[in-house]
Amino acid sequence: QVQLVESGGGLVQVGGSLRLSCVASGRTFSRYITGWFRQAPGKEREFVVAISSSGDIYYTDSVKGRFTISTDNAKNTVYLQLNSLKPEDTALYYCAVSTSPYSTDWHSYSDWGQGTQVTVSS
Repeated sequence: QVQLVESGGGLVQVGGSLRLSCVASGRTFSRYITGWFRQAPGKEREFVVAISSSGDIYYTDSVKGRFTISTDNAKNTVYLQLNSLKPEDTALYYCAVSTSPYSTDWHSYSDWGQGTQVTVSS
């Protein structure tokens, strides 16, 4: 089992930036697919991006060119850089890990953090 802790969320204006962090303990990210998801009030949990243990990256279309995922294996941390933020990016952002092949389905991910809130004001 992996314990995940997200941080870095906050309140920003449209066009602003944030960097989210997800620190893992228990096991390293190197054996997992790590994903970021988000959930806005009243909406379904939504896939944002995933990175495989070999470094393959998959973004959902709505964040391509604006969000960037990266890893620091020495720190057991996955980052999500959020640029050019829009009001529709407002959500609770979660990181999660999966030992299954790449999937955008959140049911495929077994371990989750508690989430970090991102709010974009217009």
